[in-house]
Amino acid sequence: MRADLHIHTCYSMDCATSPEQIIARCLKTGINCIAITDHGTTAGALRLKEIAPFPVIIGEEILTPFGEIMGLFLSKEITSKISPEEAVSQIKSQNGLVCIPHPFDRLRPSALKNHILEELLPQVDIIEAFNSRSLSPNSNSRAWQLAQKYGLAASAGSDAHTVSEIGNAYVEMPEFNNKDEFLQSLTQGKIFGHRTNPLVHVASTWSRLRKSNILGGKVTC
Repeated sequence: MRADLHIHTCYSMDCATSPEQIIARCLKTGINCIAITDHGTTAGALRLKEIAPFPVIIGEEILTPFGEIMGLFLSKEITSKISPEEAVSQIKSQNGLVCIPHPFDRLRPSALKNHILEELLPQVDIIEAFNSRSLSPNSNSRAWQLAQKYGLAASAGSDAHTVSEIGNAYVEMPEFNNKDEFLQSLTQGKIFGHRTNPLVHVASTWSRLRKSNILGGKVTC
């Protein structure tokens, strides 16, 4: 399987990509497994799971006061602005997996603070070792080293907020049927990818501004 494990949809406040566009792009690029990890909602992931002809992992990026934590294999949405400890607790209560997205990307305000990451490590399942949108030099290599040091599974994702970004990073891994098999397969996976042109962040900013100002904060697809 070629799994892009960090994709956003138009259900995120800073993305305009429809579920249908995501499917078309995946079929074109050979991505045949995705994790939809919208900001503060699982609606996009649930929609993709209904219509995609390939496996879709229901995820969410949960914003805490100290940065983002990602939940994978969720069964229900988790509210943002809760503490990191509560975010982890709620992910675990759903029998989900705790993933730390884009650690060490200090040019990204949403990166989880280092001291919180250290405190949470015993409960972390996955470190995102390659994020195509990472801005900080060496942030991906540091994330990979962290995963190796603590024996944690390493994931990769494009962090796509535009359709053309999908597939910029992915894990080639054995097929799986459930959460436990996924985690085992991920440890056998091989990461591929390249960094995305930083100008894509302009598109995210535009989407955020458009939704907040023109649409009164309502996210539409």
